[in-house]
Amino acid sequence: MTRLLEVQDAESWDRFVSASTKPHIFQSWGWGEIKSRTGWRPCRLALEREGLWRVGLSILERDFPRIGKRFFYAPRGPVTGEGWSRQDLEALFQVVEERAKARRAVFLKIDPDVTVASDWVRPVLMEAGFTRAPETGGFSGVQPRWVFRLGIDRTEEELLKAMDQKTRYNIRLAEKKGVAIRPIQERSDIETFFKVLAETAQRDRFLIRPVDYFHAIQECLGPRGQAQYFLAEREGRALGGALALAMGPVAWYIYGASSNEGRNYMPNHLMQWTLIRWAKSKGCRLYDFRAVPSNPSPEDPLYGLFRFKKGFGGELTEFVGEFDRVYSPWFYKLWVHGWPLFKSLRKKVLQRRRNDTAPMD
Repeated sequence: MTRLLEVQDAESWDRFVSASTKPHIFQSWGWGEIKSRTGWRPCRLALEREGLWRVGLSILERDFPRIGKRFFYAPRGPVTGEGWSRQDLEALFQVVEERAKARRAVFLKIDPDVTVASDWVRPVLMEAGFTRAPETGGFSGVQPRWVFRLGIDRTEEELLKAMDQKTRYNIRLAEKKGVAIRPIQERSDIETFFKVLAETAQRDRFLIRPVDYFHAIQECLGPRGQAQYFLAEREGRALGGALALAMGPVAWYIYGASSNEGRNYMPNHLMQWTLIRWAKSKGCRLYDFRAVPSNPSPEDPLYGLFRFKKGFGGELTEFVGEFDRVYSPWFYKLWVHGWPLFKSLRKKVLQRRRNDTAPMD
C-alpha cells in the first residue's frame, strides 16, 4: 500500500532525512523554519510504501509579487530512503504537480545532491517532465555547481598529512601565534561574528543577509545540534568567524568571515581545521567546503578561494545542476528572462545603499 503524507512532526522528518542515502541540511525541518522567517512557506512531503517512507521532498513556496502566482523550490532534494524505487519518485513528483496546479505554481526548481560522477537522477527527472534550468550566477545556480569535498573518516594525522605543506604550516603558525578558535552560541557572540562578516563583505564586495537571519539559524538549528558558529580570536580581538552545519554523516562550511586586521596570523586555516575536527566529533564522514569556481586561472578574482580550499586535500566535485518542472510556460518564460535583470538591479541598489552608509576612512 502506498500513500502520500504531508509530514507535521519535526523529529520524524529529520530522522528520515538523516538516514537517507543523500542527507542534506537544506532538506531538514529546521532549514524550512529558517526560510519561513524570510517569506517562504515550507511543506514536507513523504511517500510511504509498506509502512516505510521511501522518498520525500521539503518544498519551499514563495509568491511572485502581485500576479497571484508562486513557485516551488526544493533545495538539494529529493530525499531517498531505504528501499526507494524510481516509481516512488515518479509518484511523488506527480503529487507535487497536482499540488502545484492547486496552488497556481509556475514551476518547481530542484537541484539534487547528486554528483556528475554518480548521476542516477537525470533520466528520472527527464521522464518526470523536468528540463535543465538556465545557469545563472557566479557559481552557476542557486546552490553551487562545484565544491571541494573531503572524506574525514580518517585519523587527524592522516588528514593533516594529505594537506598541502603550506596549509599545514599555516595551521601551525596560527596556533603558534596565539590564535584560538572557540564555539559560540550567545546572541552577543553571533553579533560579533556578523560584524566581522560585514567587514568581509565590505572588503570583498558581496552582499550578506541581515543579522536576524544568522540568529534564526542558531535558534532553528542550534538546539538540534545541526549548526555551530565559531570565532577566531587573538588577544581578545575577533579575527574571523565561521558557521558549520551538519546532518547525518555530512557537514558543510556555510559562512566564513575575516577581519581586515590579523590576517597574517592565518586564522582562517586554523578555523577550517577546527571545523573539520568538529565534524569528526559529530560522527560525520564527509566535509563539504561549498562553493568554488570550476577551474579558475590565477587572474580570476576567485582563484585565491579555490587555492585555499584545495589546500586541505579535498576532491573537486561537480553536481548535476538545476532542473525545473514547468507548470505554466508563459509565466516561466517571464521568470527566466526577467529574474536575472531584477537581481542585477537589486544588487546595484543594495550596493549603492551600502556605499552610502559605509563609514568614511
